[in-house]
Amino acid sequence: MISVDQFRFIQSALGQQGMDDIAWSENIKPPESAEDFAFEAIFVICNSGMKNTIARRIYDRVAEQISIGKPVREVFGHPGKAAAIETIWLNRADLFARYFTAADKVEFCASLPWIGGITKFHLAKNFGADVAKPDVHLQRLAEREGVTAQLLCERLAEATGYRAATVDVLLWRACANGIINSRTGEVFA
Repeated sequence: MISVDQFRFIQSALGQQGMDDIAWSENIKPPESAEDFAFEAIFVICNSGMKNTIARRIYDRVAEQISIGKPVREVFGHPGKAAAIETIWLNRADLFARYFTAADKVEFCASLPWIGGITKFHLAKNFGADVAKPDVHLQRLAEREGVTAQLLCERLAEATGYRAATVDVLLWRACANGIINSRTGEVFA
């Protein structure tokens, strides 16, 4: 079980990156335009199944292609993701409007092409929902406690004053950076 003291240590060990993650997550707002909506969905699609550093480079190329009106397939070799990205971009105004009227924002995210059972939480979180993304790292940590990723993050959020989504980002970053071994739960100095 991750204690509040361990969480504070993890936060400290993340340094400026952790502070930047906190500032971003604690202040995130829903998309303000159809373009913001589409670009965030595209970012999540580019990130699914990839390391963030690689996905960021792909996303930058994809965003450039969209900005100049060229096919995404020219810079992104994954045909399924490229098609999903183009569909979202072409239908961005309608999707943006439907998102705001959806009763369940997380499930609406799941209705988008190439957004699945895990990435729907990633996208909803990036749209401001206070949810945890049950990716492999968060799932492992939660299973060690016998709870869901959401309940793990809510417990630590209640103790720290952060949003559950912020706790999620910090735990994920700590796992990705090797501060926490999600397989063993060990926290490294």
